[in-house]
Amino acid sequence: MADTLLYLGGYSTEAAAGLNVYRLDPGSGALEHVQAVADVVNPSFLALGPQHRCLYAISEVADFGGSKSGGVAALEIDPGNGRLRLLNQQSSVGTGPCHIDIDHDGRFVLVANYGGGSVAMLPIAADGSLEEASDFRQHAGSSVDPRRQTGPHAHSINVDPTNTFAFAPDLGLDKIMCYRVDHAALKLVAHKPSWVETPPGSGPRHMAFHPDGRHAYVVTEMGNTVLAYRFDAASGQLNPLQTVSTLPAAFTGTSYGADIHLSADGRFLYASNRGHDSIAIFAVDPASGRLELKDTPTSGGEFPRNFGLDPQDRFLLSANQNSDNVVVYRRDLDTGALDPTGHQIHAAKPVCVRVVEI
Repeated sequence: MADTLLYLGGYSTEAAAGLNVYRLDPGSGALEHVQAVADVVNPSFLALGPQHRCLYAISEVADFGGSKSGGVAALEIDPGNGRLRLLNQQSSVGTGPCHIDIDHDGRFVLVANYGGGSVAMLPIAADGSLEEASDFRQHAGSSVDPRRQTGPHAHSINVDPTNTFAFAPDLGLDKIMCYRVDHAALKLVAHKPSWVETPPGSGPRHMAFHPDGRHAYVVTEMGNTVLAYRFDAASGQLNPLQTVSTLPAAFTGTSYGADIHLSADGRFLYASNRGHDSIAIFAVDPASGRLELKDTPTSGGEFPRNFGLDPQDRFLLSANQNSDNVVVYRRDLDTGALDPTGHQIHAAKPVCVRVVEI
């Protein structure tokens, strides 16, 4: 029987490693600690490679190998027990890495550097280790907020379902930067158009593609919205469809949108609110791709930076950075609703959740 494992990334402390492995009970949702990995400092975002052979983690540090950049780590996954072994680390080239994605063939890693406002591509070697960056793209410009948008801040980079395009929402520019992937040269080529503008001051952050391959969704950090797009896979065009709030109409406090995921059947979309401390639940219209906000249940803690669904969509796990806990919810497959299982773990500064069966 396959094991369901949680790979949890976060910020390292003197007392705790930032990267941990847990076993998830597929019946109850209880979590059992398997391994703490101290080899990577501040592994604040994670991505799983094809066939779950390797896990890749950014290292959100200010200095890597004597240069002002962050790092990217490759870790081998033991197919028997899910434990991790560090293969190697490379520079992310830019400062403040915050997000990582992998192409569907497992040939390269893409990194978004928030601090430096750039993206980079790092080839993956045959053994799963990382080579030095094969490409680097510096974003430029600004937007309307005088405190947070005086320069570029690439907040994620996302490969489309066809493995042809890569999209990088940039919070500092209020743009989604658009690239075509040159698989032969391992380069990112500016697409035409090379960006899609988002509402001024919205601060686009994370992105998710619908399983139908025809829609994409971006959560905005500063606007507290989800931007829905029609996606033309042939041309790589994102065409605006809808903007919908992630917060209840009556809420008047301060909050920041964070993470976004779709259920495997494409019927529901989830987005996290930091400040309101909730998980917004949207129903997705199967014909149009439009969203309807259904509920905003509590995230079970403070500042839900990231969350994840298990491969069977039975559970949602919310990583609450400021309350140092990960809370497990049972997910209703018919309604999309979330119900607390009563299970949670203490974890120092948890940031990124990846759940996988091996």
